[in-house]
Amino acid sequence: MNPTSAAMTKLTRADLWPLERYAVERGPFRSRVIAHKKLRKIALGEHVGLLFEDRLTVQYQVQEMLRIERIFEARGIQEELDAYNPLIPDGSNLKATMLIEFPDPAVRAERLAQLGGIEHRVFAEVAGLPRVFAHADEDLDRSTEDKTAAVHFLRFEFSPAAITALRGGAALAFGIEDPRLPERVLAPEASRLALLADFGH
Repeated sequence: MNPTSAAMTKLTRADLWPLERYAVERGPFRSRVIAHKKLRKIALGEHVGLLFEDRLTVQYQVQEMLRIERIFEARGIQEELDAYNPLIPDGSNLKATMLIEFPDPAVRAERLAQLGGIEHRVFAEVAGLPRVFAHADEDLDRSTEDKTAAVHFLRFEFSPAAITALRGGAALAFGIEDPRLPERVLAPEASRLALLADFGH
């Protein structure tokens, strides 16, 4: 494992396009990111999705925030980098944005009120090894006993044995171990290989 792999290096201001240049590059860059994200999305049933973040997805998020907010000063750019860099995996983990989605606002409010703490029951599972439960919302708590938020940030920490097994071809599954929303989904092989890159070489 090489935790200093380029894919795990935190972003700096030098990695970002200035606003004027991003306006030119945005179209092709956005297409590239959409294709990249396709392999990094895992649906846990109908209402929960995981988007596994990496350096490219984080760069896109930062560039979009700078564009939307028209941020061009060094301090503001650094604040965005500081907010999003923690989502880049470190070599022994996968990091994901968890989205709980119910199209109808009334239904969404009702269901979120029933799912307090659900983000702590999300797991990753390498075939033949124990489930690894997510560390959720380490920046701030987004859930109470009464309700949960629609967006969470998860970190799945893998043992060296689990990473070795994945490199050897072991299946990878994700799910929710909770009777309120039980799920277990096997990652497609293309997604498994894409996520394997997050552990370096």
